[in-house]
Amino acid sequence: MAVIHSTALVDPRARLESSVTVGPYTVIGPDVAIGEGTKIGAHCVIEGHTTIGKNNHIFQFNSIGTIPQDKKYGGEPTELVIGDHNTIHEFCTVSLGVVGAGGVTRVGSHNWIMAYTHIAHDCRVDDHTTLANNTNLGGHVHLADWVTVGGLVGIHQFVKVGAHAMVGFASAVTQDVPPYMLVDGNPLAVRGINSVGLSRRGFSATRMAAVKQMHRLLYRQGMTLADAGAAIEALPTDTPEGARDIALMSEFLAKASRGIAR
Repeated sequence: MAVIHSTALVDPRARLESSVTVGPYTVIGPDVAIGEGTKIGAHCVIEGHTTIGKNNHIFQFNSIGTIPQDKKYGGEPTELVIGDHNTIHEFCTVSLGVVGAGGVTRVGSHNWIMAYTHIAHDCRVDDHTTLANNTNLGGHVHLADWVTVGGLVGIHQFVKVGAHAMVGFASAVTQDVPPYMLVDGNPLAVRGINSVGLSRRGFSATRMAAVKQMHRLLYRQGMTLADAGAAIEALPTDTPEGARDIALMSEFLAKASRGIAR
């Protein structure tokens, strides 16, 4: 049996694995499923068609699986899916999806989500991200693997932030942010590559050189975005890792829908 505090209200139809713990005064709805080893703190509300994986730590005062803050939502059974090994600190809100817009909000695994973060409907947060306090994601935002977002950042709906990018403190993100870049400000500007983050993740000198060359082509040569994208695709590489970095950037640029931060 899951360890459920006597003051918690867990609907008997909810599916909790036996090693789940639930803190005082938490409310869990009938369509919730929670995987083994996950810890739910006090005074949380988890509702909607919400699936939470293994070994997550959800601190007190969170609202998970909430009705979307979208006027188009009409009570449909949309979803929230959260993966494994995530940390979600206090006072965060994570919404269900909206029909016609995918209908599923997704949070991957190994993410570190700090207090007062808002993840809106139909967002996709991949793996190993760090979202500092008061990060606010509009609907349909996509954060790729290893993205870091500073405190007090607002990200406009439909914006994509590429893998290994970093968004600095108190930035207003209204355009797509290419992988590996460091951006901040309002208006947003690219300050260089996320060299500290890439170094911490073990990027070799060869990979760093390729990332720097992509940055130069995008931001230092006066090229149009189309020309820079073609030049990036043509870059030579001596390593499989470098080839994957170039392919990742090329794919991101091809799919950028709001223009890129420049």
